[in-house]
Amino acid sequence: MKIVTIYTDGACSGNPGPGGWGAILMYGEHKKELSGGEAQTTNNRMELTGVIAALEALKEPCLVELYSDSKYVIDGLGKGWAKNWRARGWVKSDKKPALNPDLWGRLLDLCEQHTVNLHWVKGHAENQYNNRCDQLAVAESQKFK
Repeated sequence: MKIVTIYTDGACSGNPGPGGWGAILMYGEHKKELSGGEAQTTNNRMELTGVIAALEALKEPCLVELYSDSKYVIDGLGKGWAKNWRARGWVKSDKKPALNPDLWGRLLDLCEQHTVNLHWVKGHAENQYNNRCDQLAVAESQKFK
């Protein structure tokens, strides 16, 4: 199984507001940057979309080392929150509706195709790949201003 390292980030100017996401995929000597955005969205939707787009770009099942500065993404997957929300019909333990069920559903399906190891990184720190993803995400969000 190929080992792919993925960094992702999302950005939003206003929340909700214009947003963007960025992702970097690395396999051996190969590196690919992806980005996109939406005119009216939220930061959490952009964080999720970056991860989804990166995983969808993989052509076969891979072992993925996923790096994100989003606790929402890392904890939602790593602590099993999203799986539990889906099992309860997208209702959280406090009986409130889970946000972004459309994106969480897609992400959970993708995580069943790949082996995903989760890594939280501090945002806006000294990580060159996280910083580059932030640049990509902000640039995309500015296209909608």
